[in-house]
Amino acid sequence: MRVTLERSNLLKSLNHVHRVVERRNTIPILSNVLLKAEGATLDMKATDLDLEITEATPAMVEQAGSTTVPAHLLYDIVRKLSDGSEVLLATDPDGATMTVASGRSKFSLQCLPESDFPDLTAGAFTHTFRLPSTQLKMLIDRTQFAISTEETRYYLNGIFVHTIENEGALKLRAVATDGHRLARADVDAPSGSEGMPGIIIPRKTVGELQKLVDNPDVSVTVEVSDAKIRFTIGSVVMTSKLIDGTFPDYQRVIPTGNDKELTVDCHSFAQAVDRVSTISSERGRAVKLAIAEGQLTLTVNNPDSGSATEELAVGYDRDPLEIGFNAKYLLDITNQLSGTDAVFMLADPGSPTLVRDTAGDDALYVLMPMRV
Repeated sequence: MRVTLERSNLLKSLNHVHRVVERRNTIPILSNVLLKAEGATLDMKATDLDLEITEATPAMVEQAGSTTVPAHLLYDIVRKLSDGSEVLLATDPDGATMTVASGRSKFSLQCLPESDFPDLTAGAFTHTFRLPSTQLKMLIDRTQFAISTEETRYYLNGIFVHTIENEGALKLRAVATDGHRLARADVDAPSGSEGMPGIIIPRKTVGELQKLVDNPDVSVTVEVSDAKIRFTIGSVVMTSKLIDGTFPDYQRVIPTGNDKELTVDCHSFAQAVDRVSTISSERGRAVKLAIAEGQLTLTVNNPDSGSATEELAVGYDRDPLEIGFNAKYLLDITNQLSGTDAVFMLADPGSPTLVRDTAGDDALYVLMPMRV
């Protein structure tokens, strides 16, 4: 194999694929990236056996061929080469090493044969649809903060994506919960998604996807089966296994009878919560909301360090109410809201609270209260 390409193109593609590779691997081949030169492109592929990313990069191919080299090492080398330079990748005749040359710099990397590299892409996909990257990004951004990190409840370690009839229209819905809070977001269901199985996309896949959908002009092709999902975003193809488990019936925890409506300015509220929570204990992080007509008082008491209070003018005209929440969870939710105001629908101090955005996008949040 002998191929020359622009450093910037090589770095961009390596940046996408090398992140999949775990730093510590018991299987040596999983530390490597597969490089395949043919036609006028260099194809790269990396996998951790659950997630696989491939990307094609334009290149001048003098001699077609393929090999695998350490992914993080190659990325670090290319990152440190001068901007605007060209990079030559060439394997020696016996395929044991690959030379990386640019300007006066020259590196020799150990190779492992392509035949050892695992393939994740076997199997047919039952549903295929396209949606704008802005919609996919919205679904992820609005829900991913609520993904559980508790490994014992593995079926909560991802985003549940499914289609559902809502107010007479078919929606593509994303839901995530960790048992303390729940986030739900909808977009209009794209053509081809009808009847797709409900799937749970793993946390790591969600994180990588979030980095790939940063271009608002791109359309994403999504292919789904019971066990796998594949995203095609421009020249990047990402295939992932799905979480094999049953997502709980989240509809049951979304309250319907919350009739006490509190409207707060999102920015002022987030700043006030952030300020008073400075004094809270790392373990507790509880903030008390005392709500009366037209006024909200935020209080934090920490027996070890003191107390803090702050008052805000709000829209509220029902009976006074005191309720406690985890300050971090409040901030996580307010960070997702795109409107100027947040609307809290409350019932009583012991019941889940509903949070909506005034911007009118189809997102909804449920927050469990804390004892304070």
